[in-house]
Amino acid sequence: MTRRTLLTCLAIAVPTLVLAVVGITHPTTLNDASALYWRDLHIGILAVFPLLGFIPWLIVRGRNAVVSWVAGVLGFLYAAFYTGLDVLAGIGAGGLQHAGMDMAKGTVYELGDQLGLVGSVFLLAGVLVAGGFTIYTSGLRAIPGTIIIAIGALLFLTRHIFFPLGVLGQVCLAVGGVALVLARVRAERLAVR
Repeated sequence: MTRRTLLTCLAIAVPTLVLAVVGITHPTTLNDASALYWRDLHIGILAVFPLLGFIPWLIVRGRNAVVSWVAGVLGFLYAAFYTGLDVLAGIGAGGLQHAGMDMAKGTVYELGDQLGLVGSVFLLAGVLVAGGFTIYTSGLRAIPGTIIIAIGALLFLTRHIFFPLGVLGQVCLAVGGVALVLARVRAERLAVR
């Protein structure tokens, strides 16, 4: 494995696995007892969530300019919209609950959920573009990675990082993304021979 391949795999796996670990500790409900941790947890991972947007681009970069741009734009749109969810339903709602203003948290939850849904759909579209392109260029060896990463994106869409399915989704994003990179590398090596 080349250094570039290793770094690409790490860039895909590390953020997703960090979110999986954090997801194990993420409270399932926001109440007075969990409010401070809920808020602080979302502040702590504020810079990690957007890194998932790089996954589709990392899988296809340098292979086709148009596909790389499409994957990059979809990843960027995910990052922009999903950050809205993290700020509103994570930091904002946790802060409101902690300040004793829990009646106002419904509004920020609703807005955050709408933004998070849009962002998660963009991430799903991005991984499907990356997976489909990798199947097209690398053959059948890319199908398992595409299925795994698509399952991860679907679980993220519905369960975010909540334990257990959201955590499993993050692991699937890591495993599927790395599998697609390795499938591409193997196909390129075979084409050179």
